[in-house]
Amino acid sequence: MKPTIGVLIKSLRLGKKKTLKQISEKTELSISFLSQVERGKSSITLESLKKISEALEVSPSYFFSEKPSAQSDRVRRGGQKPAMPSGFPFVYEDLSGDLANRLLEPILVTLQPHEDSGTPFVHKGQEFVYVLEGVLTLLLGEEEHDLHPGDSIHMDSTTPHNWLNRTGEVVRFLCVNSAAEKDQ
Repeated sequence: MKPTIGVLIKSLRLGKKKTLKQISEKTELSISFLSQVERGKSSITLESLKKISEALEVSPSYFFSEKPSAQSDRVRRGGQKPAMPSGFPFVYEDLSGDLANRLLEPILVTLQPHEDSGTPFVHKGQEFVYVLEGVLTLLLGEEEHDLHPGDSIHMDSTTPHNWLNRTGEVVRFLCVNSAAEKDQ
């Protein structure tokens, strides 16, 4: 059975010898919330997962990956779709290989219908989004954009932003982030 996101967060956090307090300080999420997520007592939003991923220096897709992290494939074959966790509002599918010093993080994101939660957030780097299926609502600063299949946007990730699916259909889009800089 695949471990839950909370179990993966805790395992990764402990493996990196980080305390809940350290992650809380980096993410501005409360220690009690982080503890509840790790124990499966609270659900997590896209915004919170992105903050936790950045604090733990991994791509958000790490928590959805079906392949072992030691695999070094550079060619990714189609048809390797991850199972959508039951009741989960989104899935990140890592499209990259384990290239050393990776500068880009390509991710296929699937948002379930009516996934309209979270608030705009910021992170380091740049982001490119290309809509494959459905209508993606992008909040970018004070602006709101409905992106349809074939639409794209390239933006500075330090501008507050969030993705929403306000429709009754699944939305799928390619998101390419520049890799977050590691703290020295």
